[in-house]
Amino acid sequence: MSICDNYKTVEEKVQKACAKAGRDRSEVTLIAVSKTKPVSMIEELLPLGVRDFGENKVQELTAKEEVLPKDIRWHMIGHLQRNKVKYIVHKACMIHSVDSLRLAQEISKEALKHEVQVPILIEVNVAGEESKFGISPSETENLIREAAKLPNIHVEGLMTIAPYVDDPEENRTVFRNLRNLSVDIRGKNIDNVNMNVLSMGMTGDYEVAIEEGATHVRVGTGIFGERNYTLS
Repeated sequence: MSICDNYKTVEEKVQKACAKAGRDRSEVTLIAVSKTKPVSMIEELLPLGVRDFGENKVQELTAKEEVLPKDIRWHMIGHLQRNKVKYIVHKACMIHSVDSLRLAQEISKEALKHEVQVPILIEVNVAGEESKFGISPSETENLIREAAKLPNIHVEGLMTIAPYVDDPEENRTVFRNLRNLSVDIRGKNIDNVNMNVLSMGMTGDYEVAIEEGATHVRVGTGIFGERNYTLS
């Protein structure tokens, strides 16, 4: 199957998951995760109207942003080092992976320099996996309160990377817990904080994530096929 066929299959599943959950399709943004994939593959999807792409590495995002159409919305979904912030702060439509106050401060500093407003998500390690980035659910509200005070950044919601599981149902609790945390924080009415975005769910479990309230799902392998990491 072609990449376009793959995308259409994923799109159909997104629509079905929305319908099952009684949600409108417009509530969910499907991010095509193009990390390690060449520009030519991204270009195949553009005629379908696909404009939301996710990248894990700053260097890859900036290289692709330079040569592809300017109406593409680039989502920074990978771990972000503070010394790389200056390269993408004016190029990413949203940074999904903010997991420390120091990183938020750096984004704010560079956003001021570039005179841009940057939407960010706080990455929460809901499952408590040692191998994953993100802060614990118990630390989330405090980080949000501190980050919300910083100029030129806006906390739009939460993100999590759920464990890799064979049965997506095993991650339902992870997604539900992130949604509950989001609802709890929204109820605090913190200035400069929206809890409108829940970035959760990937190729193996995005349908369950949508049923549990995801607004952004990050699908790579399901669209672009398996990755060959030896090339990256």
